[in-house]
This record gives sequence, structure tokens and C-alpha cells, in this order.
Amino acid sequence: MSRTPWPQYFMNITLLVAERSTCVRRKVGAIAVNNKRILATGYNGAPRNMRDCLEIGCLRERLEIPSGQRHELCRGLHAEQNVIVQAAVHGIRLEGSTIYCTHQPCLICTKMLINCGILSVRYLASYPDPMAEAMFAEAGVEMARLVLSGSDTDYKEPA
Repeated sequence: MSRTPWPQYFMNITLLVAERSTCVRRKVGAIAVNNKRILATGYNGAPRNMRDCLEIGCLRERLEIPSGQRHELCRGLHAEQNVIVQAAVHGIRLEGSTIYCTHQPCLICTKMLINCGILSVRYLASYPDPMAEAMFAEAGVEMARLVLSGSDTDYKEPA
């Protein structure tokens, strides 16, 4: 009996975390891992004790704002931001960790992850942002797109 490789194992967990998302546009999950130990998890959604987009609808959808633009017009936090917040709330240090994400981090999350001292990012779906990629490279953060076993195409979200 063969074991699942660690990166695929952690990405499978990240996909499960994404199922908790309350975003109507895209379910995103992220986890922080260090020494094969999960430190914190996050998914995209509204701050705690606030109504989410599943309940009140999506402002970005109503305003027809394209993906990747006007992030400030969203009730939700990104999955990577929620990983950082969860780690901070529980006093967990993220320095030296790997972040597994269902989607490549945006520029805002990139800057936050760099400041946390993460060493690498593994993601499934591309979210092309040349500035974020350049910042990760300049900071020495390794980025790699994973392909789950049995798949030779980009990860696709379930319909």
C-alpha cells in the first residue's frame, strides 16, 4: 500500500477547508504547514459575527466587478488572510512554514505572507498576478503549482 505524497496530502486537506467558504464566487482554502504539522487553516468569507455573502448576496457580483479588481469592495477576507489571523489569535508562529492554497495568492496576500516569513507557497489554480510573483521571487519565497495525482490539467472548481 503506497502513501499519498505529503504535498498532495496537504492539498487535499486544503480543498476540504475551502468547502467552508461563504463566498458565492469562488471557494478558496489555505493551510500553513511546518514540519508536516498543520499550524492554521483559513477559507474566504466574512469576518466573524457578520453576515456573509451566502446570506446577503455579493456586492462585487451586483456591481459586476471582475475577478482580481477592487478587493476593497468585498465583505470577505481571503483564505490566506484568515490563516494569518487564526495563527495570530492562537499565538502560532508562521515563520518558516509552507502555505498550501487552492488558488495562487493575490498581491495583498503575497505581501502579508512575505512579512510572516513563510518559505514557500503551493497552489492548484493559477491567479496570474505578475507583481505578486515578482515580489515572492524577490523575497526568496518559493512558489510551485501542484497537480493532483491523476490530473494533468489545471485544478477546476466544482460547478
